[in-house]
Amino acid sequence: MRTRSLFPLFVLLITTRLAQGQGTFVYDQQSSTNEYPRWGGIVDDSIQNNQPFGQSFTPTLAAVGFIRLKLNDLVRNNGVGATMYVNLRSGSITGPVMGASSAVFMPDNFAGVTNFLFPTPVTMTPQVIYYFQPVVQSGDQWNADRGGYDYRGGMAFFKGVAGSASDLWFREGIVVPEPSAAVLGLLGGALLLGRRRATFS
Repeated sequence: MRTRSLFPLFVLLITTRLAQGQGTFVYDQQSSTNEYPRWGGIVDDSIQNNQPFGQSFTPTLAAVGFIRLKLNDLVRNNGVGATMYVNLRSGSITGPVMGASSAVFMPDNFAGVTNFLFPTPVTMTPQVIYYFQPVVQSGDQWNADRGGYDYRGGMAFFKGVAGSASDLWFREGIVVPEPSAAVLGLLGGALLLGRRRATFS
């Protein structure tokens, strides 16, 4: 009888063990909060044709865990997407690479925001200027949204030259892990088991 009553608890624990916890994005620096996608740019304005290409920024946190960019496909309806990653650099847009994000694939005709997550947060010194560089690893010509966003902690770079009146659309910060479903399930199971024992005492 007791074994049968513990079976649902066992199933709950096994099921929750398979689940993954999510994280909360905490924004540090950003040029805009408007994430509405828009089409823009021409082929000559592509990320590939403007390397070294990127943005300087001045963090106030001691680490960067993600960079979010607004991107779009420049050559539509050809069945080709793009795979991209982001380098974090110190000193200049061509300075030493401090970390590289995981690569992200975007399909043909993509237009919207994409998160580039770093496998481990990259340590920063607050109030020091750093640089991020989007890199198209493979695929189509791709565009990063830019404009007069008036971000005061840095500026965009095209072919290695600073564009003082221009910024990329970006948001950066850290990811704060939330408790996984497994941890919550184990905690709930322990409370349930403790309550059952108290009832039988």
